[in-house]
Amino acid sequence: MDAPDAVFFPDRRAPASHLLLEQLPSYQSLLYRRKSSSSGSARRRGSGRGSGRGRQPSVNSGKWAEQKPVHGGDELKPVRELPKSMQDKRREKQQRLQQGGALTGWGLWRLNVHRSLKRLKEDGMDVLLSLQLWRADIHLIEGMFGTGILSYFSFLRFLVLLNFIMFLLMFVFVMLPVIVTSHSAHNVTYSSTNVSECSGYPAISHRALVVFHQHITDLLSGTGFLERTYLFYGYYKLEFIHSHFTYNLPLAYLLATISYLLLSLVWIVKRSAAGFKRKLIQDEDRFQSFCNKVFAGWDFCVTNENAARLKQSSLLYELKTDLEEERIKRKMANRTRGEKCRIYALRVALNLFVVGVLVACFYCIYMATVFSQQKQTENQKSNFLLELVVEYLPSIVITLANFITPLIFNLIITFEDYSPAFEIRFTLMRCVFMRLASIGVLLFSLWVQITSCGGTDCPCGYNHQLYPCWETHVGQEMYKLVIFDFLIIAAVTIFVEFPRKIIVNHCDCGLAKWWGQQEFAIPQNVLEIVYGQTICWIGTFYCPLLPAINTVKYILVFYLKKVSLVTNCRPATRPFRASSSNFFFLVVLLIGLALASVPVIVSIAEIRSSRACGPFVNYGTSWEVVPRAISQLPQGLRSFLLALASEAFAVSFFVITCLGMFYVIALAGAHKRVIEQLRDQLAMEGRDKRFLIQKLCQAQQAAYSRSPQRRPPRGLRGRRHDADLYLVEPSAVLETQA
Repeated sequence: MDAPDAVFFPDRRAPASHLLLEQLPSYQSLLYRRKSSSSGSARRRGSGRGSGRGRQPSVNSGKWAEQKPVHGGDELKPVRELPKSMQDKRREKQQRLQQGGALTGWGLWRLNVHRSLKRLKEDGMDVLLSLQLWRADIHLIEGMFGTGILSYFSFLRFLVLLNFIMFLLMFVFVMLPVIVTSHSAHNVTYSSTNVSECSGYPAISHRALVVFHQHITDLLSGTGFLERTYLFYGYYKLEFIHSHFTYNLPLAYLLATISYLLLSLVWIVKRSAAGFKRKLIQDEDRFQSFCNKVFAGWDFCVTNENAARLKQSSLLYELKTDLEEERIKRKMANRTRGEKCRIYALRVALNLFVVGVLVACFYCIYMATVFSQQKQTENQKSNFLLELVVEYLPSIVITLANFITPLIFNLIITFEDYSPAFEIRFTLMRCVFMRLASIGVLLFSLWVQITSCGGTDCPCGYNHQLYPCWETHVGQEMYKLVIFDFLIIAAVTIFVEFPRKIIVNHCDCGLAKWWGQQEFAIPQNVLEIVYGQTICWIGTFYCPLLPAINTVKYILVFYLKKVSLVTNCRPATRPFRASSSNFFFLVVLLIGLALASVPVIVSIAEIRSSRACGPFVNYGTSWEVVPRAISQLPQGLRSFLLALASEAFAVSFFVITCLGMFYVIALAGAHKRVIEQLRDQLAMEGRDKRFLIQKLCQAQQAAYSRSPQRRPPRGLRGRRHDADLYLVEPSAVLETQA
């Protein structure tokens, strides 16, 4: 018997698969697991003793079992998408052509229809992609700066579409009926109240000659000629429109508000599901993260030389960051009890300082809002700029707080000894809380002013003397926040980033070189548009045209940011991967939606509606229109809706939801165990390949040692590595004796 055959066929009477494959590490592990699982059964142990030998596992079981190919899904996939070699794909194509030629009648018709529908679907998707908003611009940005910055502009495009859909909802169900009614002869019922004390809503009228800057003030603050227009809540004072049917405008107004909030929730959750899956996979294993960065980290969409150089540096930074995180984890594991106490005490002290900074900012916002409201109610005419500053004082204070606090947070985080990735996330979450909570503080201070009547009970349920239509006043504040936010973004782009680019390019002083070119910081830019979107969600109930204003604003922001990115900015040195950034953007947007829903729900369900304006004049709160509308329905439908709102249905729905949640959790646990088994199997496959290579090298060495007339090729004289593993050069021609 030859030497190779001695290795692979020690016994001619036994098949090679039964002897060689049983030596593989994966088979030995399978055998060990079988012995462990069978050791608990006394009957099997007894049968093992009776037979006088251990149980020999079958080679046809486990991973070595003969697996029959399953062709259930291959016919539905194009040949080019099959995970096969070119030769197998050609063979598969010939088989399909033969099968197609053999089909007749019904089968051939079904195959042709399936192909036609599939081609029609692909053509439709191509048409939809060609109609996608800013498709060419986003491809240009992707080619110059990669997928990280692309994710910001894709997110901005998503918000443009979301705001446009919100505008369509409010326009079709609220504004369009009012517009049609005002230009046609319909029987209309207006909202009115019997309480004359609370029904007064004096119009703000200017004298005959109006100074030009008064129109600018009205345009920027939503007062004056804009207050009694379609822009604000107070204009919609219709209750019923009688035509061929009766249109309930208050109910439509409330349902449109609930619809855009639910639509936003469903759309955001749907988009974030895919990003959440990818993030779970990426965060599961650190070794996998290293492999992805080394072997699949390059962005082949980058075509610009400078962008490619920046991409190389960002990959290097990511690897350094991951290694730094591993070092910090090892350092944290080796900390003594005294070091842990010291770092935790320092973190507690710094977080208390952060809380103090936030409280100080919130107090400043509250005082600025109270001061601005008091000055506006005095109606004292002064300088134009001073009036504008008083109008926008809360917005100015909020903007200053949003500018100063991130600088403080970035300084504090360096002393807390966190990992680099956690530093970024923790700082961003602090900034998110600051930006979104500032809106909440503004609304709280407004509602304190609206619901207080100088220490006495308000006869109208709110301060009617100062705020006869308080919903319109809240809408004006949201309108001013949106306008001022856009003005700040445009001013920073034009008056800060452009001059900085000119100074850096044409000034050789050391300060200019140290200042450097403006970085396009993705997280900070995302926080800006999430902040604006949160304001839009809150203000749409009080200012129905606010989604249209926000749509135009984000379109202008897109072009401003694009021009600034191409001409003024460079990508950030700290990379932000597209997969993780998309998920982070949507999570922050979801937090903003949750925060925006709270004041809207409270104002709908708890605060007394204005009795001088709006569609809910005849109702105590806006929500009262729902039970009144249900009471006018037929008996069967009314009983069904009341049953849905009953406690019995709520408890049953909660129990079913809990059961479904438990099932999903159990299914996720089972999938996780399967993933762990597949990872173990992959590791075992690597050991099997190494074992087979070792056996092959041993066989070749034995063959050449038994044939002294021939020396082993140069490729087999390489260095010997772990456990008789030889490295074979590609140029070497390995020959074995028959």
